[in-house]
Amino acid sequence: MKIFTADQIRHGDQYTIENEPIPSIHLMERAAHACVKWITENCKNHRNFAIFCGSGNNGGDGFAIARMLYLKGFDIDVFVNPKAKFSKDAGENLKELKEFSGIMVRNLNEAENYRFDKRTIIIDALFGTGLSRNLDGEFKDLIDTLNVKPNVKISIDMPSGLFSDIISTEDSSVLKSDYTLSFQSWKKSFLHPETGKYTGKVKILNIDISEDYIAQTDTENFVIDEEMIKTIFKPREDFSHKGTYGKACIIGGSYGKMGAAVLSTQSALKTGAGLTFTLAPKCGYEILQSSCPEAIFIEGGSDCIDHIEVDEHSVYGVGPGLGTDAETEKSILQFLKNYSQPLVLDADALNIISKDKKSLKIIPKKSIITPHPKEFERLFGATKNSFERLELGRKKAEELGIYIVLKDHHTQIITPEGNVFYNITGNAGLAKGGSGDILTGILTSLLAQGYSEEYTAIFGVWLHGKAGELAAEKYSKESMLPTDVINEIGKVFKELNSKVAIDL
Repeated sequence: MKIFTADQIRHGDQYTIENEPIPSIHLMERAAHACVKWITENCKNHRNFAIFCGSGNNGGDGFAIARMLYLKGFDIDVFVNPKAKFSKDAGENLKELKEFSGIMVRNLNEAENYRFDKRTIIIDALFGTGLSRNLDGEFKDLIDTLNVKPNVKISIDMPSGLFSDIISTEDSSVLKSDYTLSFQSWKKSFLHPETGKYTGKVKILNIDISEDYIAQTDTENFVIDEEMIKTIFKPREDFSHKGTYGKACIIGGSYGKMGAAVLSTQSALKTGAGLTFTLAPKCGYEILQSSCPEAIFIEGGSDCIDHIEVDEHSVYGVGPGLGTDAETEKSILQFLKNYSQPLVLDADALNIISKDKKSLKIIPKKSIITPHPKEFERLFGATKNSFERLELGRKKAEELGIYIVLKDHHTQIITPEGNVFYNITGNAGLAKGGSGDILTGILTSLLAQGYSEEYTAIFGVWLHGKAGELAAEKYSKESMLPTDVINEIGKVFKELNSKVAIDL
């Protein structure tokens, strides 16, 4: 799914109006109807709605929503500045709303003394994507007032006070919503931790913006959705053998840290590599052979890895539990100089590289690195926020010719061409030691099976998150373990195979 800027969204609306063709107020009705459908299906225990409307088209959406909810039997209070200059469609919808005697239209400044009972839902239709500066004056006061109310809050298109494409300043007032009902596509600000914290659960509602406009409009930002994954996924062929699916080799482990190598090896096996090897120190032999009998053990040292023999026919995932012993550091850097194919680098492999920035240049082209924010900082330098970190990541991915999987709540895959793919699967249950080791194994396995580097990163991150969702359903975010995530990989593949077969 493409992510569009606020300007592109406005152009998309206008293109649809002109080319469908459809009157602009009918497009507003379409958006309002989609919101009301979701609200009535998901808010069955509430009867009262306090709807706050601005003077622009977002306010027009709010007026239409108020009318439709009232006709479905809900109690509605609408808050608006009656002296504002309304957009044409918002003005028409407000005029139509006032014809319903059962809907109370109040002034915005009445909100402070309004009685919000526990069955009242607050709907925010103040600004949407039309915001151009931080809120001040009565709107800032209003948002601050609403934020302290315990009521469920639903924002239409965007939480008021939030910008679509840029970060808000720390002192700005933004409505902290429980749900955001947004139209057609994700907005960039929904996907970053500093701004996404205001959206609550995001629901993308289809309002049939022109497919031609969506197809022909360029962007560098995308959300990974199931439709994208179904075009990437390659079902297992009947007439195939283990050689068809490549050789994956995990380089990792050291005394006391063999668990990381085990997790990575197990996830590589579960993801389907034809042959899986683990190059680890001798101290991990019994652990690996007993926990991963399907994998082939290669000794690379005694208590730590101190030598690596290169096999150009294997795809390597390097880093889980590796440690940063001097001998290990020396062997890893020498390995990177000798190996020319794309590989996966994580954890201590990245920490070793970060000790000398010159080492970045020996990462093979098209490789995939998977830093969390702190590892990213050690590699490339500090940034003020995740928006700046992403732009630095774009620069470094292009400069080094590599793929950067920047781990976060919504992990970002940054390509050498400057494209960014945001992942929306997963949950906070993955915020545990070992989750990154699993991802390394998944990525190494997919790369060994012949997926392109870009598809490996996109599919691997999505698969990891999807398995995490299934594990959380079974065990909860708090109690799920990395091994539970590994055990759910098979179910994800089973569901994916089923969906691809149905499409055929």
